[in-house]
Amino acid sequence: HVQLVESGGGSVQAGGSLRLSCTVSKFTYEPNCMAWFRQIPGNAREGLATFDIGERTIRYADSVKGRFTISRDAAEKTVFLQMNSLGLVDTAMYYCAAVYAPCGGRLTEPEFGFWGQGTQVTVS
Repeated sequence: HVQLVESGGGSVQAGGSLRLSCTVSKFTYEPNCMAWFRQIPGNAREGLATFDIGERTIRYADSVKGRFTISRDAAEKTVFLQMNSLGLVDTAMYYCAAVYAPCGGRLTEPEFGFWGQGTQVTVS
């Protein structure tokens, strides 16, 4: 059963940067598509970026395009989310997600079957 563990969250001043990590383990074969989401209490999870391991394609939501960068270290089985120019609106719980299918255009919560426990990012 796939396990996703996020790390790297914390508190940062507006304009600052953070890098989140998501390590994938306990799988027979690696999920095709990895993604980052975030959630503010009372709101649905917002898809931010996807990384298709097989197709080597990346997609971003408009809300983070140009500020956030998703990347992967294949050897470490880790996916990263580099977040720059952080603003108050970026305060949220950030989640890593995975699915055994090509990313395609998927970027909504129901399209992903595996989730990490989340890491809090607070911008002040």
